[in-house]
Amino acid sequence: MDAIWTPIKEAGNLTDRIVVRIEELITNDQLSEGERLPAERDMARMLGVSRPALREAVKTLEARGRLVVRHGQGVFVRQDAPSAMRSRLANLELTLSELFAMREVLEGAAAGWAAESATESEIGELEDILHSMDAARVEPIDFSHVGRLDAEFHLRIVEMARNRFLSQMVGVLQEMLAAGMETTLAVPGRLGQSRHDHDALIDALRRHDAEAAREAAHRHIAGSRRAALERVRQGSDQLATNAPTGPGGPQWRTANGGAGPEGGPATNGRSRARSSKRT
Repeated sequence: MDAIWTPIKEAGNLTDRIVVRIEELITNDQLSEGERLPAERDMARMLGVSRPALREAVKTLEARGRLVVRHGQGVFVRQDAPSAMRSRLANLELTLSELFAMREVLEGAAAGWAAESATESEIGELEDILHSMDAARVEPIDFSHVGRLDAEFHLRIVEMARNRFLSQMVGVLQEMLAAGMETTLAVPGRLGQSRHDHDALIDALRRHDAEAAREAAHRHIAGSRRAALERVRQGSDQLATNAPTGPGGPQWRTANGGAGPEGGPATNGRSRARSSKRT
């Protein structure tokens, strides 16, 4: 990393030149979101500038939203909200049960709020997505495509709740789930049950029944969770049969790409979660 901190030789106001240099490093991806900058003394030495000038440059970049100063920790490249949450979650070992439990809480709330203000036009959009899912059920079924449509359905309801923070949180959770396993819609019988759940949810939205909408969302996600856990158990059983078991037993780990388990778009985010026998 030290190689990118070369002395500043350009003419002009010193603080401005430091600001330009750091912004260029961020724009050119030489500094990544969430990355910690060198300590003030070291950075000033490498750039060949005074510490007061560097301090002013950091204040300017913080005001512009490019850096964030965490007292006692250092100076970091600012992350947007979804990236920050994704980074924090990726550093935790979460079970599938925990991830689905969070989806149940967040999407249940979203369904209730959406029911309070849902318009016929918005409900029509949801029905169009379900019609597209029905059309995609022709054999051989492309479950990746069906999974993406399912994700679109769920995220559209979250948008209808009109809460941007909620949209970011649900999107991150679904990306983590999507990264780790193929859609549970491929589980026998799950596709038909999912369609029934979606119909019940749309009915509650149309009647502006917030409680019924929350209950429908909870039932649907609980069913998806059971299917996901069963899929993991089957994979673990197959792994135990066909390969030697390493220390700690088989783990459910995410991989890039793939359609989400009934509501997760493809992702390049990194995450990992261990399978759990608890429900």
